[in-house]
Amino acid sequence: MFNSFSLNTRFAAAIFGALAIGATAFSAPAAAAPLPLFPFFLPQIEAAPPPVQAAPRDEEDRSVELPARLRRQVVSYPTREAPGTVIIDTPNTYLYLVLGNGQAMRYGIGIGRDGFTWSGTQTITRKAEWPAWTPPPQMIARQPYLPRHMAGGPGNPLGARAMYLGGTIYRIHGTNAPETIGTRVSSGCLRLTNEDVSDLYSRVSVGTKVIVLPMTDRRADLGGTIRVSH
Repeated sequence: MFNSFSLNTRFAAAIFGALAIGATAFSAPAAAAPLPLFPFFLPQIEAAPPPVQAAPRDEEDRSVELPARLRRQVVSYPTREAPGTVIIDTPNTYLYLVLGNGQAMRYGIGIGRDGFTWSGTQTITRKAEWPAWTPPPQMIARQPYLPRHMAGGPGNPLGARAMYLGGTIYRIHGTNAPETIGTRVSSGCLRLTNEDVSDLYSRVSVGTKVIVLPMTDRRADLGGTIRVSH
């Protein structure tokens, strides 16, 4: 009986000791992080999102330093055409606005590439600021990847202004590629820098006569500089 009592006493002491240890563990400061019950189930760490790449800067309004001969300037230009007439000197990539008294405002332009130059007399039938662009069917047939319509704005290839010539598909317009002034790259339209086309736009009106000289007209450049226009 004594042995049984002693055994029961030792068993009770063991139980009490276990309870005491558990109580001590649960009474530890809250700052101590408890061990996970199942350490092999590790918490998922959410990966940081990738850095957001800054949007590229809009460089459509970039400016280009044109050669001196292509900058807007008043030149001597003897002609029988009335003041206000626009003359396109296709071979020399110039546009002249006749001022009278043997003078003209001269602008550097970009013209049609080989096979796309034209000549004749037209009138300005419409003017538009920051025009939308709808490529004509002929251009779509050659370049089917082109958009069917593009709203006006800095990225539009017609640039800041456009002056439409008669019932043709041709225009005098600005450009979002000023480095092409003085070159032969278009499909027949006549392009100026946005600054120059805005200046010309302010000087001409609907009904203005436009003479486009043929590429075969190899007359010498008649425009001796009088002053550069700013």
